[in-house]
Amino acid sequence: MVNITGELVRLQMKKRRVDEKSPDIKKVLRRATESDIAKMLEAKAREAQVLIRSRAMARQLKLDLKMAEVEVQADSRKATFFYIADDRVDFRELIKLYAGEFKVKVEMRQIGARQEAGKVGGIGSCGRELCCSSWLTDFKSVNTNAARYQNLSINQTKLSGQCGRLKCCLNYELDTYMDALQFFPEDADMLEMEKSRAFLVKKDIFRNLMWYTMPDSNKQYPLTIERVKKIKDLNKQGVRPSDLEPVEVVSNKPKEIEPTYADVVGQISLKSLEKTSRKRRDQERGPNQPGRNRPEGSRGQGGGGGQQSGGQGKNRQQGGGNQQNRGGQPNRSQNPVGGGANQQAGGNQQGGGNQQNRSQGPGGNQRNNPNKQGQNNNRNRPNRGGQGGQQQRPNQNPGNSGDKK
Repeated sequence: MVNITGELVRLQMKKRRVDEKSPDIKKVLRRATESDIAKMLEAKAREAQVLIRSRAMARQLKLDLKMAEVEVQADSRKATFFYIADDRVDFRELIKLYAGEFKVKVEMRQIGARQEAGKVGGIGSCGRELCCSSWLTDFKSVNTNAARYQNLSINQTKLSGQCGRLKCCLNYELDTYMDALQFFPEDADMLEMEKSRAFLVKKDIFRNLMWYTMPDSNKQYPLTIERVKKIKDLNKQGVRPSDLEPVEVVSNKPKEIEPTYADVVGQISLKSLEKTSRKRRDQERGPNQPGRNRPEGSRGQGGGGGQQSGGQGKNRQQGGGNQQNRGGQPNRSQNPVGGGANQQAGGNQQGGGNQQNRSQGPGGNQRNNPNKQGQNNNRNRPNRGGQGGQQQRPNQNPGNSGDKK
């Protein structure tokens, strides 16, 4: 496949030191047809299976190598095997097995750990794609001196890349640091002072300062390059200065303002928590205990006229001992005085609760009508006498007194 064209081809060839007139450079014959593209895609899909099988065959021969990648040519006539090995490996027998198994021409190519990381790819600690897999083609050796020149701590975990070697980016700014360090004195690792010696800790190329520490102190003293050179000249003359004369370093970072906290204890009422605790406390008391906090005048439930929420029913008697059952709003049927007609009142209504029954005529008897089908919005008070219907107390006066004057 053609990846680049034009002037970029000449630049890449010059970078890789390839002669333009070399006979090894292949020529373009024609444009690829659909059958050629289909054959190329089939060859690329075959690479994964060939890699797995090649690793198993190398393991059977007990060869000390790691198969990293396999590239099958577009016409499926040649396959290149990239492997990693610390020492030289005799793979003559392995090549014969590969040629007989895959029916292709075999080429073995040894690569390093950095090239393997470039072929695998990944994301670096900087959050970007690995340099070796994106644009870096020339791998230079990196040693720990590059980290020392840049005042980095020698921590192998932080300085190592995905390949297990030192990061290639340690060389990117090394030249800048080397140019800046030319102005710093080289033999200034130790300064002779009157009390004790001062030892160099680090060099700050951005501020042109050198930091020293004393054995009897934990502080670090920043000195200018001119002051360090002056102290070295005095030491050569046998003079030990009494003071380092450190400079004051001013930080450009804004000072962090500590947040102020207000004491709001007792000022905030968590009503939701109070309601939850109150409901839990009511549930623990039980549903049949009197005196629970219930809204007054709750509706009576359909069914028998048993005990209902909203208070306890009351039965009272007037004059001749006729019982009264009080509900919310009584339905009365008054007879003229001395008539003796019977008063009819509703008993237990469905969904309406109990009604008051009163009989004011002399000698009037009370009757309870059957349950009505309608609803009554009266306030209901259950009877004390238990479940189902209304229970009337016997008349306390054996003789029904007719009229109450």
